Amino acid sequence: MGRFSEKTDTIAAIATAMSDSGIGIIRVSGEDAIGIVDKIYRNAKNEKVLTKYVSHTIHYGFIVREDRTVLDEVMVSVMKAPRSYTAEDTVEINCHGGILMMRKILELVIQSGARIAEPGEFTKRAFLNGRLDLSEAEAVMDIIHAKNEFALQSSVKQLKGSVSDMIKEIRENIISEIAFIEAALDDPEHFDLEAEGYNEVLLKRVEKIEREIRQLIDSAEDGRILKEGIQTVIVGKPNAGKSSLLNVLVGEERAIVTDIAGTTRDILEETISVGGIMFRILDTAGIRSTEDVVEQIGVDRARKAVEEADLVLYVVDSSVPFDENDESIIEMIEGKNTIVLLNKSDLPAAVTNDNIRLVASKITKADSGQNQNNVDTINGNKIIKTSMKDKNGIDFFLQTVKEMFFHGDIVYNDEVYITNARHKEALQGAYDSLLQVHKSIEDRMPEDFYTIDLMSAYEKLGLIIGESVEDDLVSEIFSKFCMGK
Repeated sequence: MGRFSEKTDTIAAIATAMSDSGIGIIRVSGEDAIGIVDKIYRNAKNEKVLTKYVSHTIHYGFIVREDRTVLDEVMVSVMKAPRSYTAEDTVEINCHGGILMMRKILELVIQSGARIAEPGEFTKRAFLNGRLDLSEAEAVMDIIHAKNEFALQSSVKQLKGSVSDMIKEIRENIISEIAFIEAALDDPEHFDLEAEGYNEVLLKRVEKIEREIRQLIDSAEDGRILKEGIQTVIVGKPNAGKSSLLNVLVGEERAIVTDIAGTTRDILEETISVGGIMFRILDTAGIRSTEDVVEQIGVDRARKAVEEADLVLYVVDSSVPFDENDESIIEMIEGKNTIVLLNKSDLPAAVTNDNIRLVASKITKADSGQNQNNVDTINGNKIIKTSMKDKNGIDFFLQTVKEMFFHGDIVYNDEVYITNARHKEALQGAYDSLLQVHKSIEDRMPEDFYTIDLMSAYEKLGLIIGESVEDDLVSEIFSKFCMGK
C-alpha cells in the first residue's frame, strides 16, 4: 500500500508536448487502465484482446470510435502492476503526433472511464505507491527542466538514489543511537551509560554525522550555481564593451553593438554555458548621468540587478580616463563579487594603476599584486585585461570564475550535490538538532534530552525522502509538475 490514502481511480493525460510532432503519447494509469483502453483498441485482426497481453509488451493496432470507425493507427504498450512507472497497471498509446489527434484519443479514453490526470499525478502515484521516494520524485521534474549537462547528470543521479541513499544511511545511524539510549533508559539495571563511557562514544558518532550533513549543506551553493547558473550582471559606462562581452560569451550578435553611447536602454538576458559554467547573464544599460527618462529607467534597473547578482562584471573602457560615472559604478558594486574587465586593451591605456586600486579597495581590502598573466590580483578579486575585439583574456576570465565560485574543480560524475532548496532547509534543521545533542552531551544533560533532539534530526531528514511529510506538502510539490508526468 502507498504512504497515504489516495484515490485509485484511473487517470489519463497526454504525456508528450502539445505541438505537432512525429509521435504523441497518451498515458493511462490505474486499476482499470487496461480494461478502459481495451474498449477503444483493436489489433490488426480487428480483435479486442488487450487484456490478454502480457506485461511489458507493445502491440500494433487501431484506436476505434464507438461506431467502430478507425480514428488512428497506433502502437500500444502494456505495463502491469507493480512493474510500471506508477506501480499501477499502465497503458501508453503511441499515436500520430498531431494536437487534434492526441486530443481526440484522450477524449475517447475519458469517455471510456478514465479521468484527466492532475499535474504531476503520475509521479505522485509513483511516490505514494512506494516506487520512488520524494527526493527521487523531485528529481524527475529536475530532469525535465535541466538546462545544462551538470543539472541533467545530477538529477539522473538523484533519481537513481544518490541523495536518498545518503539520507537513509544517516537516518539509520541516528535511529540506532535512539534505540540504544531508549533501551538503556528502560533497563537501567543492565545498562549504565555513564559507566560504560557511552557519552564519549555518542559524541564522536554525532560529530561524524554532523560532518556528513555539513558537507551536504556546503554542497548546496555549488549545486545551486551549477544547476541554475551564476546570476551575472554586466555593468559599465556606455560604449565600454558590455554588449560585446555578452556577444562573445553567447557566440552570436544577441546585443546590438554600435559606437553610439547609450544603445542598450533595457536589460538583455541570456542563459548560456561557457567552459562548463552556466551563466544567467544580464546586460544592463550603460551607467551615466543622463536626462533621458527612458535611459534613466534602464540605469535604475541595472542598480537593482546588481543588488541581486551572484557576480558582477564591471567592464571598463581602458582607453578612456575614469570620470564621475566610474565613481558612481564603483560605489554601486561595493562589497559584491566582482571581476573587473579592462576592455579595449588593444588600444593605448588611459586607466591608471591608481584607478585600479580605487576599484579594488571598494571590492575588498586593498592588497594588490600581479601574476604572470599580467592580471592585477587584489585579495582574490581579479582585474583582467581583455579585448572583446580580439577575444583576449576570456579564458582567464572563465578560470577566475571557477576559482571564485567552486570548491575545487567542477566534477560532474563523482560528488553528490544538494540542488533542491527544500532539501537544504531540511538538512540545516537536522544539523541544528544535532548541535543541540552535541551541547547536551558536553553539558552532561540527562540522556532523554539526547533522544528528543536525535529524533528531531531523524524526522527532519525524513522530510527529504518523504518519510515524515504532510499531505499538503506532497500536493504542493507535485502541483508544480507538468501534465502527463
